[in-house]
Amino acid sequence: MVGDKTGIQVPALSTERVGRARFRGVRFVHTHLDGALLSKEDLTDLALLQLDLMGCVTERPDEGLLIHAGYLIPQNKKGQAWDFVGPVPIQELDLDFIEFITELENEFVKERGRYYILDKDKERCVLIAISSPKRTKDMADHIAEMKDLCYSAGITMVETIIQRPKEIHPKFLIGKGKLEEIVIRCQQLGVDLLVFDDELSPGQIKNISSMTDLRVIDRNQLILDIFAGRARTNEAKIQVELAQLRYIRPRLAEANIAFSRLTGGIGARGPGETKLEVDKRRIRDKISFLEKKLNEVRLARDKKREKRRYSRIPIVSIIGYTNSGKSTLMNLLTKSTVEAEDKPFSTLNPTTRIIKYPERKNIILTDTVGFIRDLPQVLLRAFIATLEELDDAHLLLHLVDVSSPDFEDKIEAVEEILVPLGLKEKKRLVVFNKIDKIDGSFLKNIEDRYRAVSISSLKKIGIERLIRTIEADLANTELLSEK
Repeated sequence: MVGDKTGIQVPALSTERVGRARFRGVRFVHTHLDGALLSKEDLTDLALLQLDLMGCVTERPDEGLLIHAGYLIPQNKKGQAWDFVGPVPIQELDLDFIEFITELENEFVKERGRYYILDKDKERCVLIAISSPKRTKDMADHIAEMKDLCYSAGITMVETIIQRPKEIHPKFLIGKGKLEEIVIRCQQLGVDLLVFDDELSPGQIKNISSMTDLRVIDRNQLILDIFAGRARTNEAKIQVELAQLRYIRPRLAEANIAFSRLTGGIGARGPGETKLEVDKRRIRDKISFLEKKLNEVRLARDKKREKRRYSRIPIVSIIGYTNSGKSTLMNLLTKSTVEAEDKPFSTLNPTTRIIKYPERKNIILTDTVGFIRDLPQVLLRAFIATLEELDDAHLLLHLVDVSSPDFEDKIEAVEEILVPLGLKEKKRLVVFNKIDKIDGSFLKNIEDRYRAVSISSLKKIGIERLIRTIEADLANTELLSEK
């Protein structure tokens, strides 16, 4: 390649070797005509292009031809990311490069081994968290939630990098200099997936992916991936595919290597994964087809709901923030075996059961998908058919994990989602769950504040009181009749 005094245009390099040995297998040696040594720009290219080595040949009047080479190193105690050979007279350079780079790669592997002790079979990521004045106070809770989402998606979060930008960068969300540091850190950790805790624009995904040569997904795509991995019924698969296509469609204009990298692995599972490269017309047609199928699901649900209305059995629906214990409570009250895992969004399909207490009057209990703050609109729209089940409920049980440090923020997040669903005026009973994990004196105060009932589904504490409260709240509906 021949450049000029302003620089050298580097063509696209193969990524075949990157991801296994981590270095690209390319040495970049160029000239500096002004006697200068390696520049910051040279070292940035070394990191961003994942080169084996970046070298420059330069000439100085008193020293003759010099060679100055830089290479990346595992993070040392001083936090340095690279080291150097020279500058030395070019004729004195004596380096068995194959032996040198092999030993260097082995050092990286040894350093990464410290992070690979657990979850060896899981994909690993670095989380990029954006701190803002609004989010500063609950940043730890926010990161903990993102870690739970990654865990639910089958990803191990190796490291979290918090950025506090003075202003949002329109092209990269974060500053370009910070992005360069992130690339170096990812190389040291052996990670090729970045997860951003904010929604990225189509242009930002393209720019970050092109600049870093890493796979990039945002919070929305992470949630979509979890839903895709957990969709079991035909209805859930339709809803997930619909959400994926609606998310992809506005991003087709930016389709490039950023999306070609998402044709497999985290961020691209489920029924929609083969639709990433279809044109807008086909996606539009597919969305239309899926919407019709979803309407058919709604009609089938309407018939079932009409039968329930006719039976005049009162309906109680459990709502709440994801991973608050809804399915566990459902199993406890109905003596059933609904799938319950300690992961976000373990329940995607609405489940309906009868409360099985022989001495009691019948009550229909339904379990729904968990809510989450800043729920992507594409998901909210796709799951309207599921959430329509809540329209028929005579009582909503708002289940809250009271052991969570930010449980009040989660209560507010659920309440905010009820507004667009037209359920704000629906009768609700707040139920504090996991009370076995908190102090009793604190519990009494918040019970009074929220007029709540407290239970522990796991320890089976307070269940009888909960049933009595449900019956009392339903009594004035004149629907609680003997069956």
